[in-house]
Amino acid sequence: MAQRFFESGRPIEVDGGLAVRSKRGKIGEQWWSRRFVDVLEDICDAGRLARGRNYARKGQVMDFSLAPGRVEARVQGSRPTPYHVTITISAYDEALWTEITEQLGARALYRAALLAGEMPHEIVDLFTELGAPLFPSELDIHCSCPDWGVPCKHGSAALYVLAEAFDDDPFLVLAWRGRSRDELLDALRGTPEPGDEAVVDPLAVPDEPLDTRLADFYSPAISLGRLRERPPRNTAPPELLLRALDPPPVKIRHVPLVDILRSTYRDLGKTEE
Repeated sequence: MAQRFFESGRPIEVDGGLAVRSKRGKIGEQWWSRRFVDVLEDICDAGRLARGRNYARKGQVMDFSLAPGRVEARVQGSRPTPYHVTITISAYDEALWTEITEQLGARALYRAALLAGEMPHEIVDLFTELGAPLFPSELDIHCSCPDWGVPCKHGSAALYVLAEAFDDDPFLVLAWRGRSRDELLDALRGTPEPGDEAVVDPLAVPDEPLDTRLADFYSPAISLGRLRERPPRNTAPPELLLRALDPPPVKIRHVPLVDILRSTYRDLGKTEE
């Protein structure tokens, strides 16, 4: 009969571990973190999760890293060598993320919320409609400890630290599925809002070699009569300057400054109409 191993004794204390802020009750304050914890409590053993919460509150998780489809963490137990935990889910490919981004950009509510650094509740329904659930219903958890159960308390501790990390940055939920915050927001900024018309960039000037324009170099490009015509209004969006210049590397409460200025520029444009 196969022998079962259990870690015994008190865990070695960690100096500077990633202790979760919640010291009692539920872990996770934002709706997306709570949704993830609900998934954990639905698919994982309650007793092991309870021991994992205790480890997470003591700060036994030394560090963790997140990449598309993969989370890795080091968790200190009672043995000198920390245990290595790996948690994997399905990361979505480029074709699916292109479709997801197009759908997000086509819905003003989702687009505006994400650009403001928020996670709209309705985003879960959009992912479900596309056959790509935002939150996993299965987790592949591996730990280097000798415990036979899945998840072990080390894996559970890493999951709770991950849930609280989602509190601080909702875009980690999307990054785990394969799209980083910067990639998604850059794509959404380049997606025209519903109802927007194609706009010719007035700052764009075609580059032509001088030797091809010697015959008409001093001739006006348009008639003098047309120069007196009043140009049509609203030919360019009020935030054109923000699009033309490189965004400053400044964030206010994790929200890029350019996203805050965009709404201000649009409000100023409305007052001029």
